[in-house]
Amino acid sequence: MLALFAGATAIATAPLFVKVSETGPVATAFWRVALALPFLWTWSLAVQRGEHYASFTAERRLIIAAGLFFAGDLAVWHWSIVLTSVANSTLLANLAPIFVTLAVWVLVRRSPTAAFLAGLAIALTGVALLIGADFRLGARELAGDALGVITAMFYAAYQLTVTRLRASVATASLMAWSGLVTAVALLPVALLSGEQILPATMTGWVKLIGLALIAQAAGQSLIAYAMAHLPATVSSVGLLLQPVLAALFAWALLGEALGWLQFAGGVAVLVGIRIAQRAELRA
Repeated sequence: MLALFAGATAIATAPLFVKVSETGPVATAFWRVALALPFLWTWSLAVQRGEHYASFTAERRLIIAAGLFFAGDLAVWHWSIVLTSVANSTLLANLAPIFVTLAVWVLVRRSPTAAFLAGLAIALTGVALLIGADFRLGARELAGDALGVITAMFYAAYQLTVTRLRASVATASLMAWSGLVTAVALLPVALLSGEQILPATMTGWVKLIGLALIAQAAGQSLIAYAMAHLPATVSSVGLLLQPVLAALFAWALLGEALGWLQFAGGVAVLVGIRIAQRAELRA
């Protein structure tokens, strides 16, 4: 759980970097992954050695799927962040628990417990309160909100795939190989979209490096590690801490308004996470 919350905190900084990036949304997603790859591959080769390549050979289909799901998640989410507020985009991206729970229900044919659903409902209600005062109905914001929901679908698929992989693939190898797939998938999309590919200043490069090291290398690795030791439904609900922190960061650093409803929502999210976590662990 500590790794999960630390990873959620690191990822909560990602929207801030995306908001101030000098490159396009998909290009920023590409650099986020590409700049983290040298660190991830060095880590994997150092600790896994021969197992690094054996892991990919044995689980290449799932690893490629994880990389593609994450590419879709990043590309769509970054556009959502640009079009709407940090709180809105992060909230909707973290609706992934709904899709994870539904997927587990359908694929495993195991209904979630009443206590888990209650915790999930409280958490989602809290997230709705978190952004309620800032939910706008302009066309630009609605497009961003719609992309946020699509992000949640990609992220749910990524979480389920990573959870299955972590039974046989070490965190280091998983992050190195899936990250390579993600970067390869994102680059042509960024180039074909006509976005700004390279930052205009050295400060722009510093922002991209910060995004790569904090959100990607640290955040995603911690979450992948946590998923190896927690049920998928617990992991996805625990990550609802992310929109709370993202909203706080956006308020403190970007000046996005955060009223008492948002604070109340943050408390509700944390309470819901705890209820759902305990319910799932007891199931």
